[in-house]
Order: sequence, then C-alpha cells, then structure tokens
Amino acid sequence: MAIRVFIDGAAGTTGLEIGERLRGRREIDLVSLDEKRRKDASARADALNNADVAILCLPDGSAREAVMLIENPRVRVIDPSTAHRVEESWVFGFPELEPKRREELRHAMRVTNPGCYSTGFLAIVRPLVRHGIIPPDWPVTCHAVSGYSGGGRSMIVEFEDRQAPDSGHETFRTYSLNLEHKHVDEMQLHAGLVHRPLFAPAVGRFYRGMLVEIPLQLWALPGNPSVASVHDALADSYRGERLIEVAPPEIAAPKKTLDAEELKNTDRLKLYVFGNEVRRQVRIVAVLDNLGKGAAGACVQNLNAMMGWPEATGLIC
Repeated sequence: MAIRVFIDGAAGTTGLEIGERLRGRREIDLVSLDEKRRKDASARADALNNADVAILCLPDGSAREAVMLIENPRVRVIDPSTAHRVEESWVFGFPELEPKRREELRHAMRVTNPGCYSTGFLAIVRPLVRHGIIPPDWPVTCHAVSGYSGGGRSMIVEFEDRQAPDSGHETFRTYSLNLEHKHVDEMQLHAGLVHRPLFAPAVGRFYRGMLVEIPLQLWALPGNPSVASVHDALADSYRGERLIEVAPPEIAAPKKTLDAEELKNTDRLKLYVFGNEVRRQVRIVAVLDNLGKGAAGACVQNLNAMMGWPEATGLIC
C-alpha cells in the first residue's frame, strides 16, 4: 500500500526538486494542493494531518507553524528548513554521519534535514573528531562556495533577471561577514565541537553545485597525524556507502583544480584529501550539489531510511 506524502511548499526550489524525485514512485502517493488551496490554512492543515509523511519546504517560521498544525500523532515529518536542526527531540537526518543514525531514522517521527554547507562540513569533520584526529576543542575553519540556487528564489532572481532592481553582477561574492551564518550552530553541535567553527561562505555565478573545504595544519594537531591517516579515517568511515565517496590518493594527487559543479545534478557527495607531507598541511574538500545531497536528495534519502526502503531509491547516483 502506498504511503501518502504531502510536500508543504511544493512550489519552492527545494520542494520542486523533491517532487521530481518522488513523482512516479508506486510506493508513494504524492499529495499536492493547487495554488489557491495552498494559501488556505484549513486545506493545508487537512493535508498535513492526512499524510503519512509531511515534508516542510518552508521558511523557518512557517515550518514551526506547520508542525503546530499537525494534530495527528501518526504523521511523520521531515523538515528541510533550519528550524529544528539543533533540537534534541528531532533526529538529524544525515544517515551516514553516526553508526546508529539509520536505526534512529527508521523509528523517527520528526526528522530535520542538514543544511547544504553543514552536510559537506560534517562529512569531513565529524569522522575526524570521532577518530581523534581533530580534538573537540580545536579551532576549526571552513571555507565554502555554493551555486546561487542555495539562496532560494530571491537570489535566483537576483542573479538571473538582469532587469531586477537588485540584480547582482558579481562573479564571486563572500558573505555572512558578521560571522552569524545560520548553519554554524548545527555544524558545531553535530560535529561534536566545543567552539563554533569559523565559517567563510561564498556564492558564485553558477546555478548549482558547491565546494566545502577544511584546511588543517597537521604539525599543530595532537598526535601529529599524516596525510595518509586523515584519508584513511575518512575512507574507513564511508566504506561501502552508496552516496558518499572518498577519492583514492591516486585520483586526488594529480588534480590541479577542483570544480564546484563536478557533482551537479546528482545526489552524491565526494571527498578529496589534498595533502603535502613535507609541509605537514592538508586541505579536505567536499564536493556536492547544494540542491541534491545538500537538500532534496538528502530529504528523499531520509524518507527512504524512515520507510526501510533502499536509501538510493529515486536518487540520482
């Protein structure tokens, strides 16, 4: 019997991408509201309470309001917004992050999707903290660049509509210069760090794709780890995973550049370890699609994990 899935906010950037991945799956009855009914609070409440799974592709405040509208205790929720990512009562929906996370997702009633930046960050940092390479109190720095679709509809218009009053003309823009980006809290909490990481995000003039980088001075770290040990810790953590790959050293070493669009239009994530044993330095880079593994693909993967289905079902591998 098919499960009823209602995407609240199906017309937004992430909602459309999720719908594309779910549409046509026989095990899913995808519920939608027309434009007029989407603005009707009672229609939304009915759809939310009659769903088996509600997916909230909404701004943070609206996502919290939607949860309050759900009175049916059997409705399971996946929230791709930032609203619940650091709440203990919600399961953080990154199946590969912790050994017991898949079991937690299988039984979870409330699941929060990671942010796109934090997906790349945590894919790197959490295994290295767990393996003792990065101490929990280490001052971690992260540099990242995303395609402009990560900013939602308003930023898409800004970059694509040259007639718009706020049309952007930059090729590359760094931002969050006040050091208060909304993903940092989840980065710190779910990595197991004592201090907030120093996060330097940027946006480039390309639609989708991203790079998230963690530089490390190996000589300064306790235990004086090698480049090889950093790679091995990551490779061990993701061995056998379908959607996360750690590039072998022989693939990473010859690279001179890395393209943020390398995995665009996929739901995968790839990690590269670029190191210099002589200089005792390493740059670890995650490549992913901010709308794929960083948003819609992660949501569908979480839905699959919650239902006990193969996690890659419906995903672009």
